[in-house]
Amino acid sequence: MLDEVKIYVRSGDGGDGIVSFRREKFVPRGGPNGGDGGRGGNVVLRVNPKINTLRRFQKKVHFKAERGGRGGSSNKTGANAKDLIVEVPPGTVVRDAETGAILADLVKAGETAIVARGGRGGKGNAHFKTASNQAPHFAEKGEPGEERWLILELKLIADVGLVGVPNAGKSTLLSVISNARPKIADYPFTTLEPNLGIVTLDHNDLVVADIPGLIEGAHQGVGLGHSFLRHVQRTRLLVHLLDGTSENPLADYSQINSELALYDERLGERPQIVVFTKMDLPQAQARWPEVEATLKDRGVEPMAISSATHQNIRVLIERMFSVIADLPEEQEPLHIIETPVYDLPEEEIPFTIERLDDDTYRVGGHRIERAASMTYWDNEEAIMRFQTILETLGITEALREAGIEEGDTVFIGEHELEWTE
Repeated sequence: MLDEVKIYVRSGDGGDGIVSFRREKFVPRGGPNGGDGGRGGNVVLRVNPKINTLRRFQKKVHFKAERGGRGGSSNKTGANAKDLIVEVPPGTVVRDAETGAILADLVKAGETAIVARGGRGGKGNAHFKTASNQAPHFAEKGEPGEERWLILELKLIADVGLVGVPNAGKSTLLSVISNARPKIADYPFTTLEPNLGIVTLDHNDLVVADIPGLIEGAHQGVGLGHSFLRHVQRTRLLVHLLDGTSENPLADYSQINSELALYDERLGERPQIVVFTKMDLPQAQARWPEVEATLKDRGVEPMAISSATHQNIRVLIERMFSVIADLPEEQEPLHIIETPVYDLPEEEIPFTIERLDDDTYRVGGHRIERAASMTYWDNEEAIMRFQTILETLGITEALREAGIEEGDTVFIGEHELEWTE
C-alpha cells in the first residue's frame, strides 16, 4: 500500500478587472463601467470512500485550478472559476511539506478541506471613481492564487488492529475471522502492507486491520516501522498476538508494547486483548501455562487460540465485539486533530524592509506583495495608486528612515522598482 505521497497544489488566479467607459449616442461623457474579475478556483481535497490507497498520486503530482474570468464592460463581473476537486481515501492526513504542520485530517465520506484558496478578482475601474477622479483609467489585476507542496499520509480506519512480531499469525487469523484474503506464508514479513477485513457477529460488523509485524526500533522507522505504526493510531482496540512458537513470547509482548508507546503514548493506553497463537503445535501447548501465569500476575487476562483448528476463534470474536461495545464513543476520536480545515492566519508583521546593499532594498509582506502583483505597471494611474498604498501602510516613511534615496532600487515580490519622490 502506498501510504505517503507528496503533491503540488496551486489555486487559480483571480480574473483581471478592466478599464471601460459607457459609450452611448446621447451620453458624450459616460462614466467608468469596467467590471471586476471573477474569483480563481480553490483546490479542495474531498474524501471518496471508494478509494483506499494513494496510488493514483504516483502518476499525477501537480494539481492546478483555473483562473477567474476577466471582467466585462457595463460592470459585468467575470465568471468565478470552478473549484478543483481532488479525491482522497478516508483517513488521509494532510501536512504542509515545508513546515510539517497538519492542515487537515479527512475521515468521513464527503468531508472536504480547502488547501489552496483561489485569488480574488481584480477590481474594474468603476470601483476607483471619486469626486476628484471621475474617469479613472486603471483597474486591478486578479490576485495570484496560492501554491504549496503537501504531504498526504494515509492512516487506515479500523475498529480493531492486529499487532505483534512478524509471523505471529496475524494474517492467518484475519483470513479465518473475516472475508479478507491476505498473503500468508510461514516466514517473517510476509505482510508488507496492512490488510482490512470485515468481521460479522449477529448482524454487527467490525473492521479489523492486520498491521504488518513490528520489530525493535519500529518507532524510529526501522523496518518501515513508521509506515506500519501510523495505521494503528485510529484503531479503538488492539488484539496483541503472541507467537506460540517464539523463543520468548513474553519478551515479544514487552517489546511490541514499548514500540507502540514510544511512537504514540496514547497507543500504550489503548485497550488490548492478548492472544497466544498456534495452540495446534506441541511447543506452543507446552509454553502456554507459563505465559498465561506470568501475564495474569501482571494483571493481563490472555487467551489461547489456534487459527488452524479454529480453537477459541468464536470466543475471541465475541470478546472483540464485547470490548468495543463497552468503550465509550468519545474515548478515541477518529480525527488526529480537532480542526480539519486549514486557514491562513493574519500576518502579525505587516511588512519588512531589508537593505541588500548601498542602493538596493527589498520590501516583504503578504499585503504589499499582493498589491504589487495586482498592479498594472504600464498604467501611470495604477502606479500612483500603488504609491498611495505604500504611504498608507507606512512603507514609504520606513524606507526614508532606512536611508533610501532618489534612483535607488526597491524589490517587492517579483517586481523591481526605481525609487522616486
